[in-house]
Parts: sequence; C-alpha cells; structure tokens
Amino acid sequence: MNPPAPGPFHAGAGTGRRAAPRGLAGRGEDGSGIARSGGPLGRDLAADLAAASRVLADQGVVDAFGHVSIRHPAAADRFWIPRSMAPALVMPDDLMEFTLAGVACDGDDRPAFLERFIHGEIYRARADVNAVVHSHSPSVIPFGLTRAPLRAMFHNAGFLAAEIPVFDIAEKFGATDMLVGSPEKGVELARVAGTAPVVLMRGHGMVTAGPDLRTAVFRAVYTDVNARIQHQALALGGPLAALSAEEGALADAVNLRSAARAWEYWMGRVGR
Repeated sequence: MNPPAPGPFHAGAGTGRRAAPRGLAGRGEDGSGIARSGGPLGRDLAADLAAASRVLADQGVVDAFGHVSIRHPAAADRFWIPRSMAPALVMPDDLMEFTLAGVACDGDDRPAFLERFIHGEIYRARADVNAVVHSHSPSVIPFGLTRAPLRAMFHNAGFLAAEIPVFDIAEKFGATDMLVGSPEKGVELARVAGTAPVVLMRGHGMVTAGPDLRTAVFRAVYTDVNARIQHQALALGGPLAALSAEEGALADAVNLRSAARAWEYWMGRVGR
C-alpha cells in the first residue's frame, strides 16, 4: 500500500462533520468558548498515528479498548488522538485534536475517549513526552494488583529495569469506576508516573510514554511481551535474574536506536 501524498491533514476530512469556524475567541483550556486548532497535522504523521493504533491491536496490546496519541508537533498545548472507536479500525479521518484540558478543537463533536485526560495531563506534566499509549493488557494487569513488581526480563524491555510506579486511583479518589475520566484524575496519574516510561494502573491497565510515537508504541508492545515472559519465569520458581538498572539503561539505549526495524515490520503488517 503506497503512503499518502504529503500535505496538510485536517481533522474529520471526508467525514462530513462540520467544523466550527477558526479564529473564535478562547483556546478552550478552561472549557469555555471554542478551542482553536494548533494547525493541520501532516498527512504522513496522521497516517502513522492511525496505523499505530492498528499496530497495537495487531500485536495484541489493545482489543476493542485502548488508545494512542501524539503531541501536536506545531503546538505543544494540543494533542491528536482517534475518536472513540476500536483501535483496529482507525484511519486518518478518525483523528481528533484536543487541548491539554481535553477540549476538542474547532468544535469537533464526534464521540471522544473518556480517558483522553490521561494523555493531556501527561503532556502537560512532561515536556519530554510526545506520544502516549494506554492499554488494558491482560498480562500486565496482575502486576498492578499484587506485590510482585514488573521487572525487565530481557533486553528489549530494558526500559522496565528501573522501578515502575503503580497508580492506585482509590488512594486519592476513593471508590470510582476506575477510569481516568477527569483532568483531576489525569493530574494525579501524571504525578504518580513521574518521569517513568511506564506506569501501571491498579485494576485497569498501563500507560507508556515516549519522546516519539515509535518509542511509545515500542514500549507498549514490549511491556506486554515482558509481562508474559515474567509470568512464565515465575511459574518455573526460584529467584528472577532480571536486568539490573545499569543493564536496562544500556539495553534501552540500543533499543532507541534500532526501534525503526520493529516499526517498519509493524507498519507493513497493518498496510502502512
């Protein structure tokens, strides 16, 4: 499948929805007025983001639920994420633009993910992050429920060698539906995550973050793979010879340089 020709991409192009006029007062950060767009997203980047969603489904990281986003490359206070839909079905026309407060830009009224606040508040808290993935990987969830820490089992998951935090929504908000459905909950998740590449969510799933889309997706895929390996290793009994923090850092440096190979393979599998 040939990649789309370069050029500007506007949210909802070809969908028939009516966008509100640009240039109206307010940027929507306080929930009032109409949030202005940070500008069109390049067609190649839009195609990559849509394909990344399909990759996560193809690799078994997400099913009918979960999402991936990127920070707007031309506006640090905006991000792009698919509309609320199954990840395996996402195409470029399904992308939406939001403020960090989770307000849709240009009056886009298509159904949005309830947990978009995960993305916005991580972008707000961390200038080094330009892509975020949220999933409910069954292999990962047990490590947010038990005292067994998620550890780096092999070199491709070297980024897990440092301590991985666990966000327990009940610690601050009490009994909830477990969803990060407000900016306040997103702020607390971002606080617990700190500068970690991955944060687990008790009774929910995980979030991975990275300096670019390729890295965030790589971390999501290999966190899931690593968790499955750790389950197998624990079943064998005895101590785990997991990677040390130093080994993990050295391995991750190589991963960051060579992730293009995995990215090319994954893109090919989903027709990008």
